[in-house]
Amino acid sequence: MLVTFKSDAAGDVIMFGDVAKRLIAAMGKDPADAKGIVTVAQLPEAAARLRVLIEEEKARAAAAAQAAEEDEEAAREAGHSGMAAPVNLAQRAWPLLEMLEFSIKDGVPVVWGV
Repeated sequence: MLVTFKSDAAGDVIMFGDVAKRLIAAMGKDPADAKGIVTVAQLPEAAARLRVLIEEEKARAAAAAQAAEEDEEAAREAGHSGMAAPVNLAQRAWPLLEMLEFSIKDGVPVVWGV
């Protein structure tokens, strides 16, 4: 399942459903709802919540990188290095955060599932 986030302030952001639901929950919305909106009044809080999530995920990724560096050979064998390194949630959240910031600037809501 794909989820498309839309705003008049930015291009669409399309994500796989599992990632989108985690980000929707992080913004303080119900991930079980097929349709949703972040109103203009809710945008600053939603953006702040995503920033917190991104910082937490960066810290986890840094810790994982440290552990992988200590066991680099095992990471290579598992296919978790270089171009095969997994994309973390913080990296996936950036386009949505950027959309929220553009929407704050233009004073327009962000919607999905419509």
